[in-house]
Amino acid sequence: MKSAVIPQVRVEPELRAELEAVLHQGETLSEFVEASVRNAVGFRRVQMRFHERGQAAWEHYQSTGVSVSADEVLAKLQARLNAKRKQIGG
Repeated sequence: MKSAVIPQVRVEPELRAELEAVLHQGETLSEFVEASVRNAVGFRRVQMRFHERGQAAWEHYQSTGVSVSADEVLAKLQARLNAKRKQIGG
């Protein structure tokens, strides 16, 4: 599969200087931009899935009237956190 090129982005010289100042030893600007784009795409996917789950939950609630209280949700999350901490020895 052929690789594709991401369009060039014009930035102020100050931003370019800041960017170059935070590059790791041996890291290129292109590598940094690619990693940043990959991270942004991943974050957007997580956001989209979160929104989709929220929308589905809202639609389920509207059609059934069944919901879970905030206290129940927090208790389940706390239990999951406690189990994970126990698993990793924390």
